[in-house]
Amino acid sequence: MLRVVSWNINGIRSPLQAVGYQESNNCSAVAMARILDKLDADILCLQETKVTRDVLTEPLAIIEGYNSYFSFSRNRSGYSGVATFCKDSATPVAAEEGLSGLLATQNGDVGCYGNMDEFTQEELRALDNEGRALLTQHKICTWEGKEKILTLINVYCPHADPGKPERLAFKMRFYRLLQIRAEALLAAGSHVIILGDLNTAHRPIDHWDAVNLECFEEDPGRKWMDGLLSNLDCQDGSHVGPFIDSYRCLHPKQEGAFTCWCTVTGARHLNYGSRIDYVLGDRTLVIDTLQDSFLLPEVMGSDHCPVGAVFSVSSVPAKQCPPLCTRFLPEFSGTQLKILHFLVHRKQDPVFKQSAPQFSNPAQVRMRQNKIRVRSTRPRPSQGGSSRGQKKLMSYFQPSSSCLQASPNSELPSLGALVTPKTPEDKVIAKMVEGQAKASEAKGEKEVQTSFWKSVLGGPLPMPLCGGHREPCVMRTVKKPGPNQGRHFYMCSRPQGPSTDPSSRCNFFLWSRPS
Repeated sequence: MLRVVSWNINGIRSPLQAVGYQESNNCSAVAMARILDKLDADILCLQETKVTRDVLTEPLAIIEGYNSYFSFSRNRSGYSGVATFCKDSATPVAAEEGLSGLLATQNGDVGCYGNMDEFTQEELRALDNEGRALLTQHKICTWEGKEKILTLINVYCPHADPGKPERLAFKMRFYRLLQIRAEALLAAGSHVIILGDLNTAHRPIDHWDAVNLECFEEDPGRKWMDGLLSNLDCQDGSHVGPFIDSYRCLHPKQEGAFTCWCTVTGARHLNYGSRIDYVLGDRTLVIDTLQDSFLLPEVMGSDHCPVGAVFSVSSVPAKQCPPLCTRFLPEFSGTQLKILHFLVHRKQDPVFKQSAPQFSNPAQVRMRQNKIRVRSTRPRPSQGGSSRGQKKLMSYFQPSSSCLQASPNSELPSLGALVTPKTPEDKVIAKMVEGQAKASEAKGEKEVQTSFWKSVLGGPLPMPLCGGHREPCVMRTVKKPGPNQGRHFYMCSRPQGPSTDPSSRCNFFLWSRPS
């Protein structure tokens, strides 16, 4: 059996929380090994790792018993990124970063790119530079004993921000490139599994609020998935796509099967989410070998949950890992890097080359060396007994001469000098009166300051009560660009859920008064 699992981990540098451990050393081999053991996958595909090569640590990249492959974002740090961890028993024969082939090294690559003439080189590079795709190719053995090739495409598809229409176009071009590459691999005779975060809920059953979304079926991403996937509900075979949604193949009517929830609204408590993570297999592979397809909503640590599938095939491991394997990276392979590795070679300008001193005569070379030796042994001014040495720090703190001769007549007379009691009783009374006067003066000044700061800092106002539950609200801030950006408002503090559920959030809304 071959068990594959996909999980949008929302940052690989905090893995312990995902498996319920609260240790301080998050980035450790023990933590990552616990995740791999808990998910028990032969091949684990992670999305949104949010690491670049310069911050990837060896404990996260190299786990005993596994070989790993990473694709990093080349545009932004802490953004996007995918990774694939394979058990040594499922070591791939080839691995490649990106979909277009521009990032391929021609050594141990997967190949089979298809016709990409509709894309420009700049467009292909932009689609691959965000670190959203990683391919691993494996040898598998069927129950009949036949060896075949299986290619896994680990993808983190772009999100279409409603406020940025150019991102929707970017997303659709990424979909198109993904389909071209997958179909080219199928045409070459390989089985193909596309798994990861596709960022689109395909059917209304895959979204918590599909009935209230305008033009749900007309979304470009859903139309693309309609063309990619076979419609299992269609009996006459009028629509036969090259791939099958493994979960809907086994659970076609399962409601509430969601994989992503909004963490800000606490929607996971009431399972108010959507299913945007998939394991898609080609028709022949799914029909002949699919044994199980599952979701793991009990696994915490991300706004997504893991999804997976089990196929009745066995993996035939390669004898050696492909060159893309992280254990071959120079920083992890035990080979020391030279500083020249980080520098870019530039041709020397002929002008500077001519201006450089040329010493062809041995006598000139010896004379130059003697001059350098004399300069290095020449004593410094501070070593030659010069009085112009460095000043000490205490020299700047000596009392000024103008302050040494202070006139006693310049001091103001004290209260005791003006009022001089004649008897010891009068002295005691005078001291008591003077002390009471100072105390009352200090108390009055403190009361004035306290009243002033109370008038300025009145403290937070009590939270208003929501209309549905009569419970204190929470304050939120408008982040969407527009005239209300930055304004505060109050809303119900309960988690988001269906309107028919009385325990979910009510529709209370109130603008906060400007301070």
